[in-house]
Amino acid sequence: MPSLKDLKTRISSVKSTQKITAAMKMVAAAKLRRAQENAEAARPYAEKMNQITAAIATSFFGIEGAPDMLVGKKSNKVYLLIVCTADRGLCGGFNSSIVREARRIVEDLTSRKKTAKLLCVGRKGRDNLKRTFASDIIDTYEGIGKQGVSFEEAIDIASRVADMFEAGEFDVCTILFNKFQSAMTQTTTPQQIIPFNNPQTTAPEKPDNSGSDAVYIFEPDEEEILADLLPRNLSVQIFQALLESSASEHGARMTAMDNASRNANDMIDGLTLTYNRTRQAAITKELIEIISGAEAL
Repeated sequence: MPSLKDLKTRISSVKSTQKITAAMKMVAAAKLRRAQENAEAARPYAEKMNQITAAIATSFFGIEGAPDMLVGKKSNKVYLLIVCTADRGLCGGFNSSIVREARRIVEDLTSRKKTAKLLCVGRKGRDNLKRTFASDIIDTYEGIGKQGVSFEEAIDIASRVADMFEAGEFDVCTILFNKFQSAMTQTTTPQQIIPFNNPQTTAPEKPDNSGSDAVYIFEPDEEEILADLLPRNLSVQIFQALLESSASEHGARMTAMDNASRNANDMIDGLTLTYNRTRQAAITKELIEIISGAEAL
């Protein structure tokens, strides 16, 4: 049985840990509110960008010479997976859920005789995946969103991905991130961003215009618009994924630190009860020894 001094030291240590977890929870809560607002504000823009790109892309299906970024390449042998995790831990299952899904995707591609390449956004994803897929990791971005996710950071990643695609280093690109639902719920989401539309799928339906056969005139022409729109859409989709991942990280950390604070409080109560019982037992033992000594005299 631990001594009273050991129990007192343990209680003091747990109380110090509880102060740290409580402070981390408050910091995460403050960051979560800002990150959640940014993620929710960007969703309509990202969705509308996809709709505009799909509307213009309708006229390119089945036509030779369509951009590869739009309809894809004939061979889908090399896949690039962008894995969005955090640079730090202490955020519950946020990182492990992404790493687990990334491993599943890579193993599935390998079983189908495909080649997988990994571009890690966040140190935790790299540290976990390099144990098994070290040779597949081509680069890692760290410090993304440290001061809040910026569009320039998304442009840097998108430019790197676009250059790799133009150089023929991969055929299909998917970004894997946690989509924010609430502070307690994040959904692991793989989203294909290159090609924009899978060539095996049917062409998107034209928008409903209340029964009228509207004719759209593009100025400049569709090719010139797509040349600017596709890279921009790529940056927007990556930016949206980074915003969702940032909000999910802060939500997961806030929940994890809240649970840790509650567990620390329960541990303190249990240790305090043990300390009081041990102290009472020691006092009782001393009284028995004193009474026994007095009776012997």
